[in-house]
Amino acid sequence: MSVRHAKLRDIEALGELLDGYRVFYDQPSDPAGARNFLAHRLGLGDSHLLVYEGEDGELLGFVQLYPLISTVCLAPLWLLNDLFVAPRARQRGIGRALMNAARDLAQANGVRHLKLATQIENRGAQRLYESLGWQRDTVFHHYALMVDDQVLEENCS
Repeated sequence: MSVRHAKLRDIEALGELLDGYRVFYDQPSDPAGARNFLAHRLGLGDSHLLVYEGEDGELLGFVQLYPLISTVCLAPLWLLNDLFVAPRARQRGIGRALMNAARDLAQANGVRHLKLATQIENRGAQRLYESLGWQRDTVFHHYALMVDDQVLEENCS
């Protein structure tokens, strides 16, 4: 079992995981849309996408990070935007392994700051993050603004 960078050959299995992630966040299932989204990410190289591969080669989870820049810190930072473990594979340390791999990848790339957001009700994820040393932001309030008149799902953040 190992964490590795996602490859184009992973699109089908990774698309199923991403679709499950979106459904978890109350979005309608769209496996084709998930595969297309992932193909764009991998094709453009605009995110760091790590997968957890089981002993049999099955993908059991993923973490996705997006590069950003902090003007205040004058340094790069990464947004850990997505973490998902297949429900059948939970409670086996996969989420922890993916989070640690994300931290290690950031360190290897000279990134000293990671940030993430999760639903207020997602207590399991919060316990994991806090057990790994992540701290809840008590300095800044975060806001969102939809700039398009098109109706988007409520939980798209």
